[in-house]
Amino acid sequence: MTTLASPTDTVTRDALAVLQPGFTGTSAPDWLLRRVGEGLTAVGLFGRNIQSPEQLAALTAQLRAERDDVLVAIDEEGGDVTRLEVRNGSSFPGNYALGSVDDPALTRAVAHELGRRLAECGVNLNWAPSADVNSNPGNPVIGVRSFGADPALVARHTAAYIEGIQAAGVAACTKHFPGHGDTAVDSHQALPRIDVDLDTLHARELVPFKAAIAAGSKAVMSAHILLPALDPDRPATLSPQILTGLLRGELGYEGLIVTDAVEMQAISATYGIERGSVLAVAAGADALCVGGGLEDDATVRRLRDALVAAVRSGELPEERLADAAARVRALASWTRGAGGATPEPGAAAQEGTAPGTGADGDVGLTAARRAVRVTGDGARLDGPVHVAAFTPVANIAVGDETPWGVAAELARLLPGTTSDTYGREDADPAAGVLRAAGDRRVVAVVRDAHRHPWMAAAVQALLTARPDTAVVEMGLPQSAPRGTLYVETRGAARVCGLAAAEALTGR
Repeated sequence: MTTLASPTDTVTRDALAVLQPGFTGTSAPDWLLRRVGEGLTAVGLFGRNIQSPEQLAALTAQLRAERDDVLVAIDEEGGDVTRLEVRNGSSFPGNYALGSVDDPALTRAVAHELGRRLAECGVNLNWAPSADVNSNPGNPVIGVRSFGADPALVARHTAAYIEGIQAAGVAACTKHFPGHGDTAVDSHQALPRIDVDLDTLHARELVPFKAAIAAGSKAVMSAHILLPALDPDRPATLSPQILTGLLRGELGYEGLIVTDAVEMQAISATYGIERGSVLAVAAGADALCVGGGLEDDATVRRLRDALVAAVRSGELPEERLADAAARVRALASWTRGAGGATPEPGAAAQEGTAPGTGADGDVGLTAARRAVRVTGDGARLDGPVHVAAFTPVANIAVGDETPWGVAAELARLLPGTTSDTYGREDADPAAGVLRAAGDRRVVAVVRDAHRHPWMAAAVQALLTARPDTAVVEMGLPQSAPRGTLYVETRGAARVCGLAAAEALTGR
């Protein structure tokens, strides 16, 4: 493409303003600093960019030396999806755990503490919370990232999360509009299709987003999903009917509309990232998330030039691009002036302590403990065990870098404990577990066992051979096996593993 862009041109600066690109490294590369100086108003962070809170604070300070109102965005849901604690696991349970407790004051307190930690590091936009109603238990990409399957419950916790995190001075970005919960396909890999009528959409998917708008969510992220009842031709991210007609017009939303990552296959495989980006802005999107795998100056230039060329050719109205850029700058201005405030006291812990201060001094662990459910009449663990972690293929949004499970905590509580991981590729995982366990009691740890027949079969084989096997479900629980000690954590965050270990041992 022949570039029509000039660093001093208004259209070029507007095109840069609507991009939210990622990059490689733990300090800002020269090309990124140069683009920030030329008008780039937002930068996205991922696990690859973070080593420690101190390093992250230095990185964000480096960016703000170029532009003091730059938006620094992150995908920090807590729970299974963490970038801030990608190497150790999150200090906060995820949405499903919070929804299971169903204490909006607790959700507000967790979000506020997470937001406080982000703000301390200089992050001021969080691509969270997920407001998807998880109506399809087989959903491969949402699951425990949702507060639950009940629209009213999801709505009240979405609003509480937004209130908590924005009170800390960090803008919320509620996702994935108009709702990714009833999908059986991961939009990272293909284009999901949701065949529901408008009545169902309004009674289910849209309820939490209406609550988010009422709560003042500063941003909303679009979903790469096809909803034929609204637009039979284009996914939501590229649909004027959905972004402008429904979100802006019918629901009256005035904040920033951000796309999910444009390199995801649901968009890039059909439209390409340049064409997809132009169509998204034309449809009503104000900012383009550019996530993993495309983290270089060439990508930023390609997208900038595609937007400039579309304006020059008349395909993208200059006024639409200018409006999008103005909304980005308005949010950047809000974050610069936003101050953190402590949310109202509420039932943050069973003991009745104030938000952020559970009896253990850690609201995240307090929340994880409250979310754990123990059933069955099996005895608690009182000696060394063998922990068998049945590991599914990682959800792309979650990633495979973050550790999960209960092995480390059980080894600390029960010295002599051993552990290993088992996967679908193992010919007979149950036999391997029994060989490794020897005389030790077995603890089988699973994640969404209902979605993985090999995993469910292995657990059943263990229960048949060793009825005293304890089972820990760290994903979306379905039916508990009878008799045995069964622990549901409602998520795989580090604190969920600790809470599970405590429940298993009674300590």
